[in-house]
Amino acid sequence: MKSIYKIIVPLLLLAVTKVAAQQDPNYTLYVYNMNLINPAYAGSNETTDLGVNIRSQWSNIQGAPETQSFIFGTPVGKNLGLGMSIISDKTFIEKQTSLALDFSYHLKVSSTHDVYFGLKTSFNSYNANTDGLITYGIQQDPNLMNLDGGFNPNFGAGVYLKHEDYFLSFSIPKILTNDRLEENNGLATAGSDQQHVYLAGGYNFKLGENTVLKPSVLLRYVNASPLSVDITSLVEFNSHFELGAAYRIDESVSGIALFKISKNVKIGYAYESSVQSSVRYLENGTHEIMLNMRL
Repeated sequence: MKSIYKIIVPLLLLAVTKVAAQQDPNYTLYVYNMNLINPAYAGSNETTDLGVNIRSQWSNIQGAPETQSFIFGTPVGKNLGLGMSIISDKTFIEKQTSLALDFSYHLKVSSTHDVYFGLKTSFNSYNANTDGLITYGIQQDPNLMNLDGGFNPNFGAGVYLKHEDYFLSFSIPKILTNDRLEENNGLATAGSDQQHVYLAGGYNFKLGENTVLKPSVLLRYVNASPLSVDITSLVEFNSHFELGAAYRIDESVSGIALFKISKNVKIGYAYESSVQSSVRYLENGTHEIMLNMRL
């Protein structure tokens, strides 16, 4: 029993500490789940898209972070797009659920460039069982009670530039701030959400008739926190499968594999391992699985 607490307590402390720095889930396979961070992406593929993403962090620890996401996007008429996303995120004593609707407007700026402007309307529920802090021996503010919020409204915005060979994306999916748990000098206190600002871009380099190199970068900025940078590189073979790796600077490295199992269905898997010595010997890696369909 003591050995279990030696594992769980440091991870719980780390999770509470990182709440202020990274309150929304990270996604290794973000390129294929752009609806989750940018409403302008809805309908940009000119097809009806359905997607499921499951992410399990520190997989050998009970109660460790888990995120399940569902996305939908489709064009409506000539220049409009409609999307929906559902996110369920659990981290030890915290649980967050988000339901969002995305609206996009398509502007054809040239024969090769398309720009999409997006708005996101969402309802977010955040719950924290602060009694669990006592169970794990973590100090809390005496005035801190259980954070049990109903569905709070929020909104966001984004822009997405699309070209046959590259893309650029900028978005703020949540603009309003709501109450949540926060760590302050080793003490758990009541805090608030921080705005997450995302800037992403990628380019497709044709290496041969059937081979394409797909590098991409995602920058994630949260107020008063270090800039988070994801660098990803994939190689596509015969339009049927992709292999590659990702590096989240000073945080983690990942291996990625994606397979096109039919004309309209793609599956993907990413295994992520921390590069931080304080976590690496405790965790058993992070697994992320996705299923995308185009109709």
